[in-house]
Amino acid sequence: MTPPLLVARGLTRRFGGLTALDSLDLSVGAGEILGLIGPNGSGKTTFFNVVTGIYPADAGRVELAGADLTGARPQAVYRAGIARTFQRSRLCLPLSIFDNIMVGNHARLNAGLMFNLVRRAAFRRELEASHAEARELIALFDPPLAGRMQDAVGGIPMIDRRRIEICRALISRPKLLLLDEPSAGMTREETRQLMADLLTVRQRMAGLTIVIIEHEMDVIEAITERCVVLNYGEKIAEGSYREVAADPRVQEAYLGLA
Repeated sequence: MTPPLLVARGLTRRFGGLTALDSLDLSVGAGEILGLIGPNGSGKTTFFNVVTGIYPADAGRVELAGADLTGARPQAVYRAGIARTFQRSRLCLPLSIFDNIMVGNHARLNAGLMFNLVRRAAFRRELEASHAEARELIALFDPPLAGRMQDAVGGIPMIDRRRIEICRALISRPKLLLLDEPSAGMTREETRQLMADLLTVRQRMAGLTIVIIEHEMDVIEAITERCVVLNYGEKIAEGSYREVAADPRVQEAYLGLA
């Protein structure tokens, strides 16, 4: 594996008497696509929530490129270079495609009152540059959609909404992209298209590291280089998809083959 970008050591999170993460050790190599799989309730989304500062860890440590992010608030995690999507759509449907993407770019924009009211020429240049950057990102996924940047998100299909959510995460130029079940709510063909899009984006954005939670095993097999399998908050297997799929513990806990 390449040198680790993200490292979690002894990560523990409890909810009352329930232990959602139990002394989890997990690392993600720089530039890797890692699949995070396991049954419902195994701790996958909790891991994302702890890494991104939504939940504090009860024990353990999180590092990104050697920097300690343990206990950091979501804004600090975002600025450090981690962006994510959620299983349930978090788009603002009445707003345009452009506006929704720009929500993910707030840390890089000049939001000062004097800049926006007085420095109008600079404001216009920043706006035009932001529009071009958002349009270029969308075009990586779906070139025709890049011509509809002012359309309201509520009027477009689910696959394009998922593309917009991923672009909203990518606009901040993260080091690490966390995708929580991006195929949720889509057909098998839409899922296939979106995964092909992701591979194209990864080729264009050199160095981007991705961790994907996904229940569609053909997706995991097609796009990941390594998988980590969780069950009851613990890591029960790690390796290529073929290796973990052949593991009797994974077959019993998740794949229903034992």
